[in-house]
Amino acid sequence: MTVRRTMHLAAHFPGVNNTTVWADPRSASQIEFASFEHLARTAERGLFDFFFLAEGLRLREHKGRIHDLDVVGRPESLTVLNALAAVTGHLGLAATVNATFNEPYELARRLATLDHLSGGRAAWNVVTSSDAFTGENFRRGGFLDHSERYTRAAEFVTTARELWDSWIPGGTPRPFAHHGRHFDIAGEFALPRSPQGHPVVIQAGDSDEGREFAASSADVIFTRHGGLEAGRAFYADVKRRLAKYGRRPDDLRIMPGVTVVLGDTAAEARERAEEIRRQQVSPQTAILTLEQVWGVDLSAYDPDGPLPDIDPVPDPQLGQGRTRHGDSTAIAEKWRALAQEKGLSIRQTVIEASARQSFVGTPEAVAAELEESVARDAADGFVLVPHLTPGGLDEFVDRVVPLLQERGAFRTAYEGATLRSHLGLAEPVWKG
Repeated sequence: MTVRRTMHLAAHFPGVNNTTVWADPRSASQIEFASFEHLARTAERGLFDFFFLAEGLRLREHKGRIHDLDVVGRPESLTVLNALAAVTGHLGLAATVNATFNEPYELARRLATLDHLSGGRAAWNVVTSSDAFTGENFRRGGFLDHSERYTRAAEFVTTARELWDSWIPGGTPRPFAHHGRHFDIAGEFALPRSPQGHPVVIQAGDSDEGREFAASSADVIFTRHGGLEAGRAFYADVKRRLAKYGRRPDDLRIMPGVTVVLGDTAAEARERAEEIRRQQVSPQTAILTLEQVWGVDLSAYDPDGPLPDIDPVPDPQLGQGRTRHGDSTAIAEKWRALAQEKGLSIRQTVIEASARQSFVGTPEAVAAELEESVARDAADGFVLVPHLTPGGLDEFVDRVVPLLQERGAFRTAYEGATLRSHLGLAEPVWKG
């Protein structure tokens, strides 16, 4: 027997994600404020918990050329969210900010400023980087070893929280001092304790290091595990890690990134999903994706032909600024087995292998599947990643949210003012 729980929903702005479709005539700018405002207002109309922005500290490259989705630029997240604070009243505002190429005092101040301006709706998605390519944009370069990135991030979060706690609640500042491996700072913080105590901390990472970091330090984890069984395994693994840090299962929300495709019938929804995937993975994109795995120039290969019979030769210089997921040889073997089993071409293999977990069906069917995933402990909620900018959430909010509300699976009104209240997270205990 499953237990009904209220789910959490968030919106991911679909700017430079590989799920974004720019060929659609409804597609608009990924940097104009109107696009951010449209998606944020839609998410708030749907009573979502928060609006989520990715980060890019350098334009990605492939074979020495700027990656297609980056050619118009990548705005700075906190600047955009400060502007959105003025046109929203309840929606949480989550910025992805790198813990490798920032400093605790500066970032803690910027996040606290957003939290004050928004009335307690700020969140920080903590990411790390160890690549020299990104580091070239910074004085330190690529100094940080891969093994050190989570060590620095964990100390960064600890230090930021010490800064946020350095003011007495409702009172005056007290001097702070942090002396650690990565940071040695002392002084007085510039802002009082914010409306929700601390901005919400989000972590995105599926590695063992990432799971441990989330269990020790995060309020929300954004994961790729959206399928029911994979989601349940990930959920159980991360939740069991919390106890060693003196935390309860409800102290961390697990929210996989998912896509949703709707239709008036199941057949129509499947047809729409297939067409969207073809738009997302053009022949050129299929070859580019394959080159990311194989590490060599494959431009002579036919996207509608078979996979290469050569072994991968990982080359970090071929595509730079991208997050890499897993061992190239293992991925190639998996893709070859898939292609052989189903008789797939290069493009068909990439379409099937790289698809993000999707909920495809009628609004009624999708609502039921979302509810089941939460009830069966595969997730606490979902971060929706639409394929269109900026109207990709409109249909979900209009057709699925009301059904979730009728089922008692989603809120019918915001009950609090802060993001922590939306997520059902307690305000942090002051440790001044």
